[in-house]
Amino acid sequence: MRALIFAAGRGERMRPLTEATPKPLLKAGGKRLIEWHLENLARADVRDVVINTSHLGEQFPAALGDGARWGLRIAYSHEGPEPLETGGGMLHALPVLGADPFIAVNGDIFTDFDFSTLPQNPAGLAHLVLVNNPPHSPRGDFALRDAHVFDEPRLTFAGIGVYRPELLDGHRPGKFGIVPILRAAMRAGKVSGEHYRGAWSDIGTPQRLAELDARLRTAAQ
Repeated sequence: MRALIFAAGRGERMRPLTEATPKPLLKAGGKRLIEWHLENLARADVRDVVINTSHLGEQFPAALGDGARWGLRIAYSHEGPEPLETGGGMLHALPVLGADPFIAVNGDIFTDFDFSTLPQNPAGLAHLVLVNNPPHSPRGDFALRDAHVFDEPRLTFAGIGVYRPELLDGHRPGKFGIVPILRAAMRAGKVSGEHYRGAWSDIGTPQRLAELDARLRTAAQ
């Protein structure tokens, strides 16, 4: 499978750190956040990774190169000075991702999720990974029943999923989010899912980045 890493956002909540560095290139535990993903994807036998970029996008090829150090082939999908959001960014990257289902993961999360366990051919249009609600988001996003995802707030969307390109059929290039499209697919019964209970963090603030860094450094001792 190919994988898409969302890395185009401005990281407004992470300022001032993101004024000079894109959020996925910030470090925790001695590695850039996006490098943890690249290592995990390589372990799952993913070989082709697309990284979408916008804010300070020139820093990604300089930092990560062509992916050879992880046994990967990295392609960059640059969106210009304004990010296209998750839906627009995914659509913009489809010519590189190809016609088969692909993994997509947010570049600003940390997880030890095993990407090799994801379905290569989801039954519907998408397969989402849900996690327990973190303290900063107690309400949740979606519900999971009988391996199907429903548009009811109960668990948190982890920012990890498998998507069929057909999910975006009929959408024109531009700036739009993926969540409204997923909600429509849920209503049609075309989104499967799973509940992951392992390590997962949404790195949305400098404080949460510092906390993750401390945990990883302690675990490495």
